[in-house]
Amino acid sequence: MMKRGICLCIILLSFKNLTAQSAKIDTEKLLEYYETQRYADAATYLQSIYPGDTQDIKALSQIAYCNMMAGKLPDAEKSYLKINTIQPNNLPTLFSLASINSRRGNVSNAKTFLQQIIQLDSLNFSAYKQLAAYAETSESRLNYLKKANTLNATDPDVAYDLSITYSGLKQYQPAYDVLKTAIAADTENFTLQQALLPVANQLTKYPEVIETGEKLLKNHADVNVMNDVGQAYFYVKDYQKCIMLYKMLEDMGVQNEGTLYFMALSYRELKDYNNAALYAQKTIDEAISDHTNLYYAALAGIYEAQNQYNEAVTAYKRGLTFGTSNIIYYRLGLLYDLNLKQPKNAVTYYQLYLKNNPDQNKEKEQIAYAKGRIPVLK
Repeated sequence: MMKRGICLCIILLSFKNLTAQSAKIDTEKLLEYYETQRYADAATYLQSIYPGDTQDIKALSQIAYCNMMAGKLPDAEKSYLKINTIQPNNLPTLFSLASINSRRGNVSNAKTFLQQIIQLDSLNFSAYKQLAAYAETSESRLNYLKKANTLNATDPDVAYDLSITYSGLKQYQPAYDVLKTAIAADTENFTLQQALLPVANQLTKYPEVIETGEKLLKNHADVNVMNDVGQAYFYVKDYQKCIMLYKMLEDMGVQNEGTLYFMALSYRELKDYNNAALYAQKTIDEAISDHTNLYYAALAGIYEAQNQYNEAVTAYKRGLTFGTSNIIYYRLGLLYDLNLKQPKNAVTYYQLYLKNNPDQNKEKEQIAYAKGRIPVLK
């Protein structure tokens, strides 16, 4: 409340320094508008006092600010552009224009204004931080974040984003160093500590992952933290704790191929071979997509288009190892029937297609064709 009051006082004091028109301003009314956040009313009131062609920068700034706060972005931009023409290269104005264009989704214009800012002020942390969000490549994003981090190494948002970018490029040591610096400045920042865990795992700092992760888990049982800590326990050969954490994830229904794999290995190390085999099979099942057979069908279709029929047969049959598929049965029937001239095999796959309950409405033509071809081929 104190900060808000100070801001309102500054705004109102600025009106006292305006031109002769300031005598017409009802500061009490403006104060009420600001306190109740009726910014649209404040903008309308100010516009009723100043002429539309005013060149008064302070007046234009207040009108622009009120319109921006009211969400009337086109009106705000119009005023800020006018200010920029009267008084070019003003950093607050450029930042406001960048913000307005960002909110309207005009990334190109937002970037242009931010780049103007760093041309005027090559050490402007905020501009680099915002430009990183608009970077089109990992390299340019990295460069902007590195510059921002150099200017303010303790900013948590930049440290987090920079560490994620470093990790994406598999540069784990710089990612770790950036996070450690920011965490040292804010030891209770759980977001940064959580971001540190997968990086520390990559650097084999397993005791640190366990110590930090266990503290985080006391605050909140986050599944990502459990995943990272479970890995660390595996690598320090505390297989029971690894299994305990990953069993919790499984009970929550958020297991994945990796957690199941570590469970299989942990059970194996504990010589619990029954559970090791069980989780090895679960790992395989988790790794296989429900659509894998369709992917093989697509590959086989490509081979068919190139008249590589034997390769197509191999791909189709590989797809069937991941589950039954009407599409593959039917396509194999056609392939053996029309291209490879193997009627016995064609009949086999047409029959498998029909036995697999194809959709009577959607596959009416295919069903009719398969039924018609079987007696002919026999």
